Amino acid sequence: MPPASPRRGLLVILSSPSGAGKTTLARRLMAKDADMRFSVSATTRAPRPGEVDGREYWFLAREAFEAAARRGDMLEHAEVFGHLYGSPRGPIEADLAAGRDVLLDIDWQGGQQVRNSALGRDVVSVFILPPSIAELDRRLRARGQDAPEVIAGRMAKSQAEISHWAEYDYVLVNDDLDRAETALATILAAERLKRERQTGLADFVRGLNAEFAAR
Repeated sequence: MPPASPRRGLLVILSSPSGAGKTTLARRLMAKDADMRFSVSATTRAPRPGEVDGREYWFLAREAFEAAARRGDMLEHAEVFGHLYGSPRGPIEADLAAGRDVLLDIDWQGGQQVRNSALGRDVVSVFILPPSIAELDRRLRARGQDAPEVIAGRMAKSQAEISHWAEYDYVLVNDDLDRAETALATILAAERLKRERQTGLADFVRGLNAEFAAR
């Protein structure tokens, strides 16, 4: 076996309608994949019980968020249900440059912005679909985090979100969490081995050819 070849980091986008399972899959992936870094998003919404600043989100005042966006410090940002969400650019660029993979748990609007950015060549995008709309509704209610009117709003928006599935590199139906997790890990393993991402591969092959010439 040849030595491991250095490579560029991957920018992995996970998107889904609320309740389809992207956040759960992201947490599972982070718990098992030592090569993956999670991009902590910034938001103007208030923390939910148990959430910690800098862990689930960076919680910012709207004025501070808007100033960061004007400076170009957000790789992507959007307003969702009256609150701003965005991905701080600096930590993402530093991780990719160091060959580390970065996971973005963002919606389709953010996904479009990232794919159209200077980092688009490093993007691997995955859209998570629910097995049915009835199951999506059940999951949202089972979380017990949102008021009925908020759940109704999320369900009303789900059809528009799902309509963007074809913009993604991969689409998974999350009818079984373990199976979806395995499929996601398989996608990442294959993407990491792509020829164009192994930046040291050309030098390694030149070394093999030099060995042939020396025989």
